Amino acid sequence: MSDISFEKLKPFIGLAADRALTRAEAEAAFEILFKGEATAPQIAGLLMALRTRGEAVGEIAGAAASMRANCIPVKAPKGAMDIVGTGGTGKATLQISTATAFCVAGAGVPVAKHGNRKLSSNSGAADSLGVNGINVMVGADVVEEALNEIGIAFMMAPMHHPAMKHVMPVRIDLGTRTVFNILGPLTNPAGVKRQLTGAFSPDLLRPMCETLADLGSERAWLVHGSDGTDEITITGPTKVVALHNGLIHNDEVHPEQAGLPCYAFSEIEGGSPESNGKRMRAVLAGEDYGAYRDAVLLNAAAALLIADRVESLKDGVEMAAESLDSGEALKRLVALAEMTSRH
Repeated sequence: MSDISFEKLKPFIGLAADRALTRAEAEAAFEILFKGEATAPQIAGLLMALRTRGEAVGEIAGAAASMRANCIPVKAPKGAMDIVGTGGTGKATLQISTATAFCVAGAGVPVAKHGNRKLSSNSGAADSLGVNGINVMVGADVVEEALNEIGIAFMMAPMHHPAMKHVMPVRIDLGTRTVFNILGPLTNPAGVKRQLTGAFSPDLLRPMCETLADLGSERAWLVHGSDGTDEITITGPTKVVALHNGLIHNDEVHPEQAGLPCYAFSEIEGGSPESNGKRMRAVLAGEDYGAYRDAVLLNAAAALLIADRVESLKDGVEMAAESLDSGEALKRLVALAEMTSRH
């Protein structure tokens, strides 16, 4: 590779500092990143220029399109969905979206969950899964086998986005959220068309929803809790931007709508990966009651609504509770651990 190639990104950094990049410009810029034709300082410069100004829809869509084009894809069952948050909230909660994924899978909806290790919280999805014996470093063939046989799989982002190796050292060095926190939930390798996606800022809900619509999603909820969490919170109202039948609308969800009480934030605060992983197993076994269980039920109810399995949040809570109490949710966790540990 000649030195001249490392000049390609510079014009885009200058443009991004002055104005929003077009979708085509963003796609071209991120293609340079993913091909390894940019230096670490250049990558950092582009990422921080975007963050400082605020990422535009065209920039997010262009970056997501490039990232999808460079991923190792997974073939998922029809109707598969993702339940994921951006991270970057600075809130150390229990593993709600990960537990929700197993709860929803236990109710019969295939879940192709895309995630990573912790970047800005005490415990990422992969960390809590590892505590429960799940090998997250498996390839697309194992992911497809798990989806077809168990109904749930975890796709470790670096395993499916090898081009991210050029970006990860910069993300780690920056130690702050970037557009890649937004891109993770938008670049599911299984190409799912239904998503329950949390965002670290309410300002991202509509741009991310518009991006998913642009990328072909059928139904999605983009959510941000009033307590700053990137999920439907059990502590108060949650802002929702929903995509359904090609239309996008704003909404707000309260726990009371699902027949659930509100709790103090302290009741869903998490700890180490080990303690979070143990709590997750307990809630999936139907042994952990209170705020954590109800937070999982609320998020699972929304996911089941997005999956067209129920017509109301209250019906969703009932179906989700059956998944936990019947042992179906825990069965998925145990089966996934057994399958992935063989690889």
